[in-house]
Amino acid sequence: MKSAILTVGTELLFGQISNSNSVYLSQQLNNLGIDVLYHYTVGDNPKRLTKMICKAFADCDLVITTGGLGPTQDDLTKESAAKVFNDELIIHQDILNELESYSKRMNVTMTDNNRKQAYLPSRAFRFDNESGTAPGFSLEENGKTIICLPGPPREMTQMFEQEVKPYLLKKTDDVIYYKLIRTFGIGESMLETELKQWIDVQTDPTLATYAKEGEAYLRIASKRSTLEEAKSAVDDMIQNINQKIGQYIYSYDGEDLFEVVAKKLIEKNISISSAESCTGGLFGKTLTDVSGISAVYNRGFITYSNQAKMEELGVKAETLEKFGAVSEETAVEMTEGLKRVSGSRLCISVTGISGPEGGTEEKPVGLVYICASLDDKRVCKEFRIRNISRSWNRNYTLLCMLDMVNRLIDQN
Repeated sequence: MKSAILTVGTELLFGQISNSNSVYLSQQLNNLGIDVLYHYTVGDNPKRLTKMICKAFADCDLVITTGGLGPTQDDLTKESAAKVFNDELIIHQDILNELESYSKRMNVTMTDNNRKQAYLPSRAFRFDNESGTAPGFSLEENGKTIICLPGPPREMTQMFEQEVKPYLLKKTDDVIYYKLIRTFGIGESMLETELKQWIDVQTDPTLATYAKEGEAYLRIASKRSTLEEAKSAVDDMIQNINQKIGQYIYSYDGEDLFEVVAKKLIEKNISISSAESCTGGLFGKTLTDVSGISAVYNRGFITYSNQAKMEELGVKAETLEKFGAVSEETAVEMTEGLKRVSGSRLCISVTGISGPEGGTEEKPVGLVYICASLDDKRVCKEFRIRNISRSWNRNYTLLCMLDMVNRLIDQN
């Protein structure tokens, strides 16, 4: 089944809100084995909306719209869908009764335009909206299907999960199974090169690479008649891929690196503390976003100034004077001091130049030193991060820190 996603709303074209609905629906449809060929966005204009629906159906069997189901005059998706499918809107008394009951419960007066939400095409298959007042629906004719969903993401996602997904599963004979492999330390181009022998001849399973903020993802998917067949095909391919790039893989389930690290720390009961200079507490903040991390995360220092490095961690003044704050020697002393102060089994420190100012020819923006120790094992590395922006430099440094911790844990 080939599909298109059509998001409706002038506010999307103005950039006033992010188009998260298209991202969500693309992921869900692909997981169901439904190919997404197009993304369209159109404003609240009935002529253009009707034209766009017809255009999408030229190549697709399924069109899913979001938005334009509300009570106001510019909510015209129902009217356009009915026109394309040669149907008419009729009032559904049960929907009207629900709207009136809702208004009474909320102690608000139901306005005349709210009645508009009780109208649906006469042949519509209705999807209930448990998070809002605008129901969704589907229409089918001559092998073509349109599904119209509300625009607010919370309402749309709940309706899709509870109502639309079971509806679509009845329409497809194939089952798709996939794994999202996440890597760090290898770029997308190198990842593709390493896997070229399979990518060049792929049929099923299919391999697709993605790049995102210093990482590279690999999606392995198989579409078969049974889940067991699809899973077996993906697992066999993963075994081949592991032999090529296993050293860069940190997750086979699409997890973020910080989630992987936090889970390992908790499972292995490894206490951890951090001392940060250039990242300003980003490492500690990210780890403590994970529920349950309090069982192992001991403390974090933001030793941004030289004075803080000396007073909080015991970094020697002569070390700072001779080698500078951004140096391997300082990073090592930060970690050693952190270990004395915290008593944590795993200690990690970072010092660097995030920019955009502060760099020199000898020590450019993007120069970072990370030192970590777990029990008696210690590692300290220099990184020369590609200088894109201050924010990017700090976030990539965070990934380097997490990767170092992850590898230390695995080697323990």
